[in-house]
Amino acid sequence: MKKVAIQGGLGAYHDIAARNYFSNEEIIILPCITFRDIFAEAKKDPSLIGIMAIENTIAGGLLQNHDLLKLSDLWIAGEYKLRISHCLAALEGDSITDIKEIISHPMALMQCDDFLDTMPDTKIVEHEDTALAAKEISEKKLHGVAAICSSYAAELYNLNVLASGIETNKRNFTRFLILAQEHMLADLQKNNNINKSSLVFVLPHSEGSLSRVLSVLSFYGINLTRIQSLPIIGREWEYQFYIDLTFTDYDRYKQSIEAIMPLVANLKILGEYSKGKNIDIEDIENNNK
Repeated sequence: MKKVAIQGGLGAYHDIAARNYFSNEEIIILPCITFRDIFAEAKKDPSLIGIMAIENTIAGGLLQNHDLLKLSDLWIAGEYKLRISHCLAALEGDSITDIKEIISHPMALMQCDDFLDTMPDTKIVEHEDTALAAKEISEKKLHGVAAICSSYAAELYNLNVLASGIETNKRNFTRFLILAQEHMLADLQKNNNINKSSLVFVLPHSEGSLSRVLSVLSFYGINLTRIQSLPIIGREWEYQFYIDLTFTDYDRYKQSIEAIMPLVANLKILGEYSKGKNIDIEDIENNNK
């Protein structure tokens, strides 16, 4: 049985991603309040697996999570892409006209702004987590208060779904990383096709430095799927670059890494893994019923 640490409470989207990624195995979920807590728990337990959101198709990258990963000894063992579909949920007996306050994580509130515009007289309150917002309403019997959460969380905490699919953009996906200690990679990746990697490096502060790296990768047939720059603390106007690469030939990929080594500094491979497919949340929630 695997123990998996997530950010948020049971019923959160991290919980859904974890249960579906390991759908053929028994797992124990360890809820954590913050992303930093996932790494702290992994230090205590070398067998712990972490699942952490790294980017969203609407909100972009979760910048702080890039550095948390870089500074840790965890490796990316895989990825999971989940479509995020929000619902409005409240206590049984409450109708949508009874709702005076809506609580949820700031990201979820932002993703439902068109729906919230239809309820201009409703107070909007930020919460630390979508699922924990639903849990609070359930445990405290907060009539007149609704949560924006997953329908799985609504079911878990015995809330009534007042409106479904309230996210503004239906192509709303979050990419989650599966994190583990190096000694666990062989087990987690058995039978996987390794065709993606994530790297971080620093470039010299000179003209054309990034272009030269990209040209080398292109020469070896490596596809750059994502690039994220972050400032280097204490070194004004200098940046580190996080990139995702996909490839069909692992040996050519390794040759490309050797080729860019003279062009970069402090290169770290964060993980080599199998790229994930887009999964629709409705399929997951049906499996959980």
